Amino acid sequence: MDAPDLEFTTDGGTPFYHPYEYQRIGDDGPLLLQDVHLTELFGAFDRERIPERVVHAKGAGAHGYFEVTNAEFARNYTMMCDGLRTPITMRFSTVGGEQGSSDEARDPRGFSMKFRTRKGIWDLVMNNTPVFFIRDAAKFPHFIHTQKRHPQTHLKDKDMFWDYLSSNPESLYQVMRLFSDLGTPYGFRYMGGWTGHTYRWIKEDGSWVYVKLYAESMQGNRNFTNAEATVIQGENPDFATQDLHDAIENGTYPGWTMYAQVLSPEDAETFKYNVLDLTKDWGFDDVPRTEIGKFYLTQNPTNYFAEIEQAAFSPSRMVEGWGPSADPVLQARLFSYADTHRYRLGVNYMQIPVNCPFARVANFERDGFMNVHGNQGNRPNYMSTQSPIKLAKRPYIDDTHQQWTGGAVSALSRVTEIDFDWPRRFLYGLSETDRENLISNIVGHLGGAKSEYIRQRQASLFAHVDPDFGQAIADAIGVSVVPLDFSDDLPTWEATTVNTQNSTMDY
Repeated sequence: MDAPDLEFTTDGGTPFYHPYEYQRIGDDGPLLLQDVHLTELFGAFDRERIPERVVHAKGAGAHGYFEVTNAEFARNYTMMCDGLRTPITMRFSTVGGEQGSSDEARDPRGFSMKFRTRKGIWDLVMNNTPVFFIRDAAKFPHFIHTQKRHPQTHLKDKDMFWDYLSSNPESLYQVMRLFSDLGTPYGFRYMGGWTGHTYRWIKEDGSWVYVKLYAESMQGNRNFTNAEATVIQGENPDFATQDLHDAIENGTYPGWTMYAQVLSPEDAETFKYNVLDLTKDWGFDDVPRTEIGKFYLTQNPTNYFAEIEQAAFSPSRMVEGWGPSADPVLQARLFSYADTHRYRLGVNYMQIPVNCPFARVANFERDGFMNVHGNQGNRPNYMSTQSPIKLAKRPYIDDTHQQWTGGAVSALSRVTEIDFDWPRRFLYGLSETDRENLISNIVGHLGGAKSEYIRQRQASLFAHVDPDFGQAIADAIGVSVVPLDFSDDLPTWEATTVNTQNSTMDY
């Protein structure tokens, strides 16, 4: 209801005379703690803020729908229902910035989707880049710390930033994308999204394929130059948030086309790159893409906090026909996402309306903070034989779903020559202007690192991608290039213990 149709009340719904009124002794005496309205007002005010996300803290979002456009393709590989329009909630965000940071910071962008299917919630998390900086799960907290603030100065620190990246060269492709103009997209509407991670599409007979998804913006791809992004950050740090809201408000609904790339297990075994390596792309010339659907955003949130800040995305929430792969970073994220939501929003965060499924929830999870949906009534809270719960038909047989060879090992990936393949493919695909912007953007940031050793190490990595490219950077930041050798004939991912004192670098 609108405010003019309502009467001001306390939290308990009791009408109260005026929001500004409070109790005190006389005209200039002390306030009285017996004033329930005043203590309620400040008690709520003091607790308005919930913990912000450690990553993806600054974001914007909206609601819309997804519809399948290639039902035959979907049936060939999945157990999806077709012919339905599925409601979705989407949230876009930068990765490293805090609440209040600029939308146009040089940073990857998150691209999260919540599908409200008839068989429960399905969350899909994507980025506006097909790869990431790391492929070893245990590196993630370390990496994020280096992109945040220095423990002593509480300032962003270029030495910390580049020390990590230069000592973990598998990050090179993502670094080059980040410091190209792709790192400063024109808002959220003009960028695509990639799953990055490799998932499985599974059929009822247990057969499966590897799949990656790509969402292409119907608005086209548009980016700011570094100079333009710097101006926008000063003039309107909420540019992307405003651009998305205003477009939907005036009926210019943004849309994306969803594509799938599919590899059979047999093709994956002979593929050029390890299909579980998050630092490697599946180029469209390597694995053709096929359109599977379209989605549109058509409704702004009525209340940002309730519908976007409290939106909790977790890629572990799978519907029939989907499953995670053995991608190490994805497996770590399967825990981290849900655990983050339990910390930020409480153990019953799935009962918050924006996260609540259309499907019925029936399990043995009970109690906890803010359990507001009846706590599943008087049903048994254990696997009862007196009042047994129905069990869904198993969609496929697990022992044919995936099989592993070898025992448990301590694993840390090695950097090999193939890790420089995608950086070269990216560099050689840039126009002359884009290459000049990439060099200028890198020099402007890397040149601010105080440590000559760190500047030299990173410049040498760029030179290993391409001598002229690296030399141009080295000359501009005042260092010499050191020749590097990554010629060991080893796989991209080697499941063995690597004895190293320098992360994945030994020089």
